[in-house]
Formats: sequence, structure tokens, C-alpha cells
Amino acid sequence: MPLIQSSAEHLPFIDAAPSDQAIAAANALVQAELASEDHGSLHPSIPVRTEPHFSDLVEAEHARLAAGEARDSGIDLSRYEALDAPAKGDVEGWKATLQKAYASAEYLRGREINLGLLETYGKNAWLIGNSQLEDILRSLEKEVEAMKLEQEAVEQARKAAQENVRGEMQSLEEGWRTGVGRMIETQAAVERLKQEVLERKRAAAS
Repeated sequence: MPLIQSSAEHLPFIDAAPSDQAIAAANALVQAELASEDHGSLHPSIPVRTEPHFSDLVEAEHARLAAGEARDSGIDLSRYEALDAPAKGDVEGWKATLQKAYASAEYLRGREINLGLLETYGKNAWLIGNSQLEDILRSLEKEVEAMKLEQEAVEQARKAAQENVRGEMQSLEEGWRTGVGRMIETQAAVERLKQEVLERKRAAAS
């Protein structure tokens, strides 16, 4: 015999909807319960959050971002910009510009090679990956549809089971109300008899 026996305290298909007063009273009880509890502490099952530890460089960057200061270090993006021709006769300037042009040309050549490799080999891998993702998506959609059908079947079975016992539940409720009423009437009659007995005893004693 199980230690915990399940019981259906709410039958949504045959029970009457609660009144506005009942809903307001329930909400008031919920709010009072929430107000009486301490919500500052987390549930015991929630692990304690560990404080992150950053390096000095990251902490300095966080401080700079928090202060709203402009970036004064990092990757120099000017190397990827178009080069301006130096002044005529500036030999050192032309040498530096030529070195930067060689670096940009090498970077662009490597980028062109990588893009060519991506076009040749990467596109097929990308398409295969998309196809695999579509297969996974279709299988998940089938599982979702199966779960929806199962949920609808369970809901229909619950509704049929509750509809089948609607008459029995109504008769039991009416019998319970009648029994409670008779019990109250019996208790009232007993109290009246007690009062009569006491009055007769007092009359006989006097």
C-alpha cells in the first residue's frame, strides 16, 4: 500500500467556477502568505553564486568602460584603412607607406586564398550542416506533435472520466449536504431537549 495516496481535489470539467469573492479571498491569502515570508534568502537547493575573479587587465578595462573613457589601446584598425600618399620627396614616408602596402597586400592575398578554400570546400560542409539541422528540426517537430496528440488524448480521457462520474458526484454532494443538514437539525434538537431537561430539573428542585 503506498504511503501517499493521490486524490483529485479539483475536477475542472464538472466543478463549478469559483466566484469573484472566492478568488479575491484566495488572492488575499496568497499575498498575506508571501508578505509573511522572508524572500531575501534563496531556496536551499539553489547553489551559492561564486564571485568572478578577473585579471588586472580585465579589471582595468571594466573600470575604463564604467568611467565612459575612450579606447586608447588595443588593435590598431588604421592598418586596414586606405593609405594616403606621403609628400613628394619624403623618402622615409614613402618607405613606411610601401611597407604598409606590402603588409596589406599580403593580408588581402591570404584572405582571398581563404575565401577561395571556403567557396570550394566550406560551402558543401555548410549545406550538409544545414541539412542535418533540418533533420533534427523535423524530428523535434514530430516529437512535439506526438506530445500534443498525447496531451489531447489524456485531456479527453480526463474529461470522459469526469463526465462519467458527474451524476455520482452530484448525488454524493447532495447526500452530503442532506446529511450535514440533518446532523445540524439533530444537534439542535438535542440542545432543545437538554434545555427542557434542565428546566424540568429546576422546576422540580424549586
